[in-house]
Amino acid sequence: MPKARTTFQYRKLLIAAWLPIAVLAGIWFYTTTVPSPFFPPLGAVFERFGAVWFGSGFVEHVLPSLQNLAIGIVIAVVLGIGVGIALALTPVVDLLLNPYLQFLRALPGIALLPLLLMVLGTNDLSKILLIGYGTFWPVLLNTIDGIKAISPEVRQTARSYRFTRWNVLTRVLLPGAFPQISIGIRLSLSIGFVLMVGSELYGASRGIGFFVLESKQTFHTADMWAGVILLGVIGYLISIGYSRLENRLLRWRDVAV
Repeated sequence: MPKARTTFQYRKLLIAAWLPIAVLAGIWFYTTTVPSPFFPPLGAVFERFGAVWFGSGFVEHVLPSLQNLAIGIVIAVVLGIGVGIALALTPVVDLLLNPYLQFLRALPGIALLPLLLMVLGTNDLSKILLIGYGTFWPVLLNTIDGIKAISPEVRQTARSYRFTRWNVLTRVLLPGAFPQISIGIRLSLSIGFVLMVGSELYGASRGIGFFVLESKQTFHTADMWAGVILLGVIGYLISIGYSRLENRLLRWRDVAV
């Protein structure tokens, strides 16, 4: 039985990996046979990847980017869930504020970058606020929808058992709405990653986005592609990491089914 399971895992890995391997092989062949200043040999890109990102570039550029992303998303999740619960439980306030919320939600976060740079300067605070603003809306709107989707009978049942308001919130509303809230968090991670890079393309002196732009402007194309590959790797790891966290937090659904 363990041998069969191992064989199945190898087959699954092979099915998932064949396309990336084929793409890398094609890029490797093209970049080594067709000289181009814009597409350096893939071996040189990987060499610069190791030299830059496993060296001083990690501390100088990667850590500041990830720190801004993490702080901005944490602020957005905390405020989004808190404000979303408040609005979902007060329909009158939600009705009054909904038009303004929809307008602000439709406003592209990156459009606020020039304003933030003028008011706050080119420090990390402007980048954190930009990430927080853009990632706030998916969490807020999905929290509102998740709370509203819970049947009123469920709340009435909780009250009949004399649950306190805190117990209703933490044992009924939040667990019941979290699958919907999690969708908002997943969207926020994607939006926040884009805003992280975008905020570092203008008025920045460090960060992965700054490194990619500076490498492009100075014609260090191998460094530029090394930065692009790193962004893809980080985005993939964030997605996989949150998927596993989400499965752990929502494992009660399998038990309930």
